Amino acid sequence: MARTTRQASIDDSRPASANYHANALARGLALLEMLAAAPEPLTLGEFSERTALPKSTLVRLLSVLAEMDYVVRVDERPAYRLGHKVQGLAAAYVSTLDLTVVAEAYLQPVALSTGQTANLGVLDGDQVLHICVAEPDRPLRFTTNLGARDHTHCTGLGKVLLAGLTDEQRAAVLPPAPYPSFTENTLTTAADLRKDLDRVNRRGFALDDNERSHGLRCVAVPVRLDDRCLAAVSVSGPAGEFTAAKQQEYVAVLDAVAKSMAGDPDLATALRIVHRSLRPAVKPAVNA
Repeated sequence: MARTTRQASIDDSRPASANYHANALARGLALLEMLAAAPEPLTLGEFSERTALPKSTLVRLLSVLAEMDYVVRVDERPAYRLGHKVQGLAAAYVSTLDLTVVAEAYLQPVALSTGQTANLGVLDGDQVLHICVAEPDRPLRFTTNLGARDHTHCTGLGKVLLAGLTDEQRAAVLPPAPYPSFTENTLTTAADLRKDLDRVNRRGFALDDNERSHGLRCVAVPVRLDDRCLAAVSVSGPAGEFTAAKQQEYVAVLDAVAKSMAGDPDLATALRIVHRSLRPAVKPAVNA
Protein backbone atom coordinates (compact mmCIF):
# COMPACT_ATOMS: atom_id res chain seq x y z
CA MET A 1 0.00 0.00 0.00
CA ALA A 2 1.17 3.52 -0.77
CA ARG A 3 2.14 5.59 2.22
CA THR A 4 0.36 8.89 2.82
CA THR A 5 2.05 11.82 4.51
CA ARG A 6 -0.07 13.67 7.04
CA GLN A 7 -0.38 17.39 6.35
CA ALA A 8 1.02 19.55 9.11
CA SER A 9 -1.76 21.05 11.21
CA ILE A 10 -2.05 24.30 13.12
CA ASP A 11 -2.72 22.16 16.20
CA ASP A 12 0.76 20.61 16.05
CA SER A 13 2.22 23.67 17.76
CA ARG A 14 -0.58 24.32 20.25
CA PRO A 15 0.38 24.63 23.93
CA ALA A 16 0.43 21.34 25.78
CA SER A 17 -1.84 22.84 28.45
CA ALA A 18 -4.56 23.77 25.95
CA ASN A 19 -7.84 21.96 26.58
CA TYR A 20 -10.78 21.91 24.17
CA HIS A 21 -11.82 25.52 24.81
CA ALA A 22 -8.30 26.92 25.14
CA ASN A 23 -7.42 25.26 21.85
CA ALA A 24 -9.85 27.56 20.06
CA LEU A 25 -8.00 30.53 21.54
CA ALA A 26 -4.65 29.08 20.46
CA ARG A 27 -5.99 28.58 16.94
CA GLY A 28 -7.29 32.15 16.78
CA LEU A 29 -3.94 33.57 17.90
CA ALA A 30 -2.15 31.42 15.34
CA LEU A 31 -4.34 32.90 12.60
CA LEU A 32 -3.37 36.40 13.74
CA GLU A 33 0.31 35.43 13.60
CA MET A 34 -0.16 34.17 10.04
CA LEU A 35 -1.73 37.46 9.00
CA ALA A 36 1.06 39.41 10.69
CA ALA A 37 3.66 37.45 8.70
CA ALA A 38 1.84 37.72 5.37
CA PRO A 39 2.63 40.60 2.98
CA GLU A 40 -1.01 40.81 1.85
CA PRO A 41 -4.46 39.58 2.96
CA LEU A 42 -4.94 35.81 3.20
CA THR A 43 -7.88 34.00 1.67
CA LEU A 44 -9.93 31.33 3.37
CA GLY A 45 -8.37 28.78 1.02
CA GLU A 46 -4.85 29.88 1.98
CA PHE A 47 -5.70 29.62 5.66
CA SER A 48 -7.01 26.10 5.05
CA GLU A 49 -3.84 25.07 3.23
CA ARG A 50 -1.58 26.46 5.95
CA THR A 51 -3.51 25.17 8.94
CA ALA A 52 -4.99 21.88 7.71
CA LEU A 53 -8.25 22.96 9.36
CA PRO A 54 -11.68 22.57 7.69
CA LYS A 55 -12.99 25.76 6.11
CA SER A 56 -16.06 25.57 8.32
CA THR A 57 -13.86 25.73 11.43
CA LEU A 58 -11.86 28.63 9.98
CA VAL A 59 -15.01 30.57 9.14
CA ARG A 60 -16.16 30.33 12.77
CA LEU A 61 -12.77 31.45 14.12
CA LEU A 62 -12.38 34.31 11.65
CA SER A 63 -15.94 35.46 12.24
CA VAL A 64 -15.27 35.86 15.96
CA LEU A 65 -12.00 37.70 15.29
CA ALA A 66 -13.76 39.97 12.79
CA GLU A 67 -16.60 40.71 15.18
CA MET A 68 -14.01 41.78 17.78
CA ASP A 69 -12.13 43.93 15.17
CA TYR A 70 -8.93 41.88 15.31
CA VAL A 71 -9.32 40.97 11.62
CA VAL A 72 -11.13 42.62 8.74
CA ARG A 73 -12.75 40.84 5.82
CA VAL A 74 -11.61 42.71 2.70
CA ASP A 75 -13.44 40.98 -0.15
CA GLU A 76 -15.78 38.17 -1.14
CA ARG A 77 -13.19 35.43 -1.73
CA PRO A 78 -13.18 35.88 1.32
CA ALA A 79 -9.77 37.35 2.29
CA TYR A 80 -8.75 38.89 5.61
CA ARG A 81 -6.22 41.37 7.00
CA LEU A 82 -5.39 42.48 10.54
CA GLY A 83 -7.82 44.84 12.26
CA HIS A 84 -7.21 47.99 14.30
CA LYS A 85 -7.46 46.21 17.66
CA VAL A 86 -4.08 44.58 16.96
CA GLN A 87 -2.46 48.03 16.87
CA GLY A 88 -3.79 48.72 20.34
CA LEU A 89 -2.19 45.56 21.69
CA ALA A 90 1.11 46.37 19.97
CA ALA A 91 1.14 49.94 21.32
CA ALA A 92 0.39 48.71 24.84
CA TYR A 93 3.24 46.19 24.62
CA VAL A 94 5.72 48.79 23.39
CA SER A 95 4.71 51.29 26.10
CA THR A 96 5.64 48.79 28.82
CA LEU A 97 9.16 48.22 27.46
CA ASP A 98 11.94 50.13 29.17
CA LEU A 99 15.34 49.14 27.76
CA THR A 100 17.09 50.20 30.96
CA VAL A 101 14.91 47.94 33.08
CA VAL A 102 15.08 45.01 30.67
CA ALA A 103 18.88 45.30 30.27
CA GLU A 104 19.50 45.60 34.00
CA ALA A 105 18.44 41.98 34.49
CA TYR A 106 21.42 41.02 32.30
CA LEU A 107 23.97 43.53 33.55
CA GLN A 108 23.53 43.01 37.28
CA PRO A 109 24.74 39.37 37.16
CA VAL A 110 27.72 40.52 35.05
CA ALA A 111 28.68 43.13 37.65
CA LEU A 112 28.25 40.54 40.41
CA SER A 113 30.28 37.79 38.72
CA THR A 114 33.14 40.01 37.49
CA GLY A 115 33.28 42.53 40.31
CA GLN A 116 33.42 45.28 37.66
CA THR A 117 30.95 47.90 36.45
CA ALA A 118 28.82 46.63 33.55
CA ASN A 119 27.57 49.03 30.87
CA LEU A 120 25.26 48.91 27.87
CA GLY A 121 25.81 51.66 25.30
CA VAL A 122 24.54 52.78 21.90
CA LEU A 123 25.82 55.22 19.33
CA ASP A 124 23.87 58.48 19.51
CA GLY A 125 25.12 60.86 16.86
CA ASP A 126 28.85 61.23 17.51
CA GLN A 127 28.73 60.01 21.12
CA VAL A 128 28.30 56.86 23.16
CA LEU A 129 25.10 56.95 25.21
CA HIS A 130 25.03 54.82 28.38
CA ILE A 131 21.63 53.09 28.36
CA CYS A 132 22.14 50.93 31.44
CA VAL A 133 24.80 50.77 34.18
CA ALA A 134 25.19 48.11 36.87
CA GLU A 135 27.85 48.63 39.54
CA PRO A 136 29.38 45.95 41.77
CA ASP A 137 29.00 46.11 45.53
CA ARG A 138 32.55 47.17 46.38
CA PRO A 139 34.19 50.45 47.41
CA LEU A 140 36.70 50.61 44.53
CA ARG A 141 34.79 50.63 41.27
CA PHE A 142 34.25 52.60 38.08
CA THR A 143 31.25 54.90 38.37
CA THR A 144 29.21 56.46 35.56
CA ASN A 145 25.66 57.71 35.35
CA LEU A 146 22.73 56.35 33.40
CA GLY A 147 22.32 58.60 30.37
CA ALA A 148 25.95 59.75 30.46
CA ARG A 149 27.65 60.41 27.12
CA ASP A 150 31.26 59.86 26.15
CA HIS A 151 33.68 59.90 23.24
CA THR A 152 33.88 57.01 20.81
CA HIS A 153 37.60 56.92 19.91
CA CYS A 154 38.87 56.29 23.45
CA THR A 155 36.26 54.05 25.11
CA GLY A 156 35.60 50.32 24.85
CA LEU A 157 31.93 50.82 24.06
CA GLY A 158 32.73 53.47 21.49
CA LYS A 159 35.37 51.45 19.69
CA VAL A 160 33.07 48.42 19.39
CA LEU A 161 30.35 50.63 17.91
CA LEU A 162 32.82 52.31 15.52
CA ALA A 163 34.18 48.92 14.42
CA GLY A 164 30.73 47.95 13.19
CA LEU A 165 30.52 50.95 10.84
CA THR A 166 31.74 51.50 7.31
CA ASP A 167 34.54 53.99 6.65
CA GLU A 168 31.98 56.53 5.47
CA GLN A 169 29.86 56.07 8.59
CA ARG A 170 32.91 56.40 10.83
CA ALA A 171 33.84 59.67 9.14
CA ALA A 172 30.37 60.97 10.01
CA VAL A 173 30.67 60.29 13.75
CA LEU A 174 34.35 61.03 14.41
CA PRO A 175 35.69 64.55 14.89
CA PRO A 176 38.46 65.72 12.59
CA ALA A 177 41.84 64.24 13.56
CA PRO A 178 43.79 64.68 15.71
CA TYR A 179 41.19 63.40 18.16
CA PRO A 180 40.98 64.81 21.70
CA SER A 181 43.70 63.42 23.96
CA PHE A 182 42.93 62.48 27.58
CA THR A 183 46.01 60.41 28.50
CA GLU A 184 49.29 59.46 26.87
CA ASN A 185 47.54 56.26 25.69
CA THR A 186 44.71 57.98 23.81
CA LEU A 187 44.69 57.20 20.10
CA THR A 188 44.59 60.57 18.41
CA THR A 189 45.36 59.81 14.74
CA ALA A 190 43.02 58.32 12.17
CA ALA A 191 45.62 55.72 11.18
CA ASP A 192 46.15 54.45 14.74
CA LEU A 193 42.42 54.30 15.42
CA ARG A 194 41.77 52.46 12.15
CA LYS A 195 44.39 49.82 13.10
CA ASP A 196 42.80 49.40 16.50
CA LEU A 197 39.31 49.04 15.02
CA ASP A 198 40.66 46.40 12.63
CA ARG A 199 41.94 44.52 15.71
CA VAL A 200 38.50 44.86 17.31
CA ASN A 201 36.88 43.22 14.31
CA ARG A 202 39.47 40.43 14.20
CA ARG A 203 39.37 39.48 17.88
CA GLY A 204 35.73 40.36 18.57
CA PHE A 205 36.23 42.78 21.47
CA ALA A 206 37.57 46.27 22.18
CA LEU A 207 39.98 47.37 24.88
CA ASP A 208 40.21 50.81 26.46
CA ASP A 209 43.70 50.63 27.98
CA ASN A 210 43.98 53.75 30.14
CA GLU A 211 42.88 55.77 27.10
CA ARG A 212 39.96 57.70 28.58
CA SER A 213 41.19 57.93 32.17
CA HIS A 214 44.36 57.00 34.04
CA GLY A 215 43.99 53.79 36.01
CA LEU A 216 40.89 52.60 34.10
CA ARG A 217 40.56 49.70 31.69
CA CYS A 218 37.47 48.46 29.88
CA VAL A 219 36.64 45.56 27.59
CA ALA A 220 33.55 45.61 25.38
CA VAL A 221 31.80 43.32 22.86
CA PRO A 222 29.03 43.94 20.32
CA VAL A 223 25.35 43.14 20.74
CA ARG A 224 24.24 42.13 17.24
CA LEU A 225 20.67 42.31 15.97
CA ASP A 226 19.48 42.15 12.38
CA ASP A 227 23.09 41.44 11.30
CA ARG A 228 24.15 44.80 12.75
CA CYS A 229 25.93 45.95 15.88
CA LEU A 230 23.12 47.91 17.53
CA ALA A 231 24.73 48.17 20.96
CA ALA A 232 27.82 47.29 22.95
CA VAL A 233 28.18 45.80 26.42
CA SER A 234 31.27 46.23 28.57
CA VAL A 235 32.88 45.92 31.96
CA SER A 236 35.10 48.69 33.35
CA GLY A 237 37.28 48.89 36.42
CA PRO A 238 40.71 49.40 37.96
CA ALA A 239 43.42 48.85 35.34
CA GLY A 240 45.45 46.55 37.58
CA GLU A 241 42.62 44.04 37.72
CA PHE A 242 42.39 43.75 33.93
CA THR A 243 45.28 41.37 33.34
CA ALA A 244 45.43 39.57 29.99
CA ALA A 245 43.92 36.46 31.58
CA LYS A 246 41.16 38.46 33.25
CA GLN A 247 40.38 40.28 30.03
CA GLN A 248 39.71 36.96 28.29
CA GLU A 249 37.57 35.85 31.23
CA TYR A 250 35.54 39.06 31.08
CA VAL A 251 35.15 38.80 27.30
CA ALA A 252 33.73 35.27 27.65
CA VAL A 253 31.16 36.55 30.16
CA LEU A 254 30.26 39.49 27.91
CA ASP A 255 29.97 37.34 24.79
CA ALA A 256 27.52 35.06 26.57
CA VAL A 257 25.39 37.92 27.88
CA ALA A 258 25.43 39.70 24.50
CA LYS A 259 24.13 36.54 22.85
CA SER A 260 21.40 36.20 25.50
CA MET A 261 20.41 39.84 25.05
CA ALA A 262 20.12 39.44 21.29
CA GLY A 263 17.93 36.38 21.81
CA ASP A 264 15.53 38.15 24.19
CA PRO A 265 12.51 39.38 22.16
CA ASP A 266 11.66 42.07 24.73
CA LEU A 267 15.18 43.47 24.84
CA ALA A 268 15.57 43.29 21.07
CA THR A 269 12.30 45.17 20.55
CA ALA A 270 13.21 47.81 23.15
CA LEU A 271 16.63 48.29 21.54
CA ARG A 272 15.11 48.76 18.09
CA ILE A 273 12.68 51.33 19.54
CA VAL A 274 15.55 53.24 21.17
CA HIS A 275 17.46 53.25 17.88
CA ARG A 276 14.57 54.99 16.14
CA SER A 277 14.93 57.91 18.59
CA LEU A 278 18.72 58.31 18.36
CA ARG A 279 20.36 61.24 16.66
CA PRO A 280 21.66 60.62 13.15
CA ALA A 281 25.37 60.85 12.51
CA VAL A 282 26.57 64.42 12.10
CA LYS A 283 29.17 65.20 9.48
CA PRO A 284 32.26 66.87 11.00
CA ALA A 285 32.73 70.49 10.12
CA VAL A 286 35.17 71.24 7.32
CA ASN A 287 37.88 73.72 8.27
CA ALA A 288 37.91 76.78 6.11
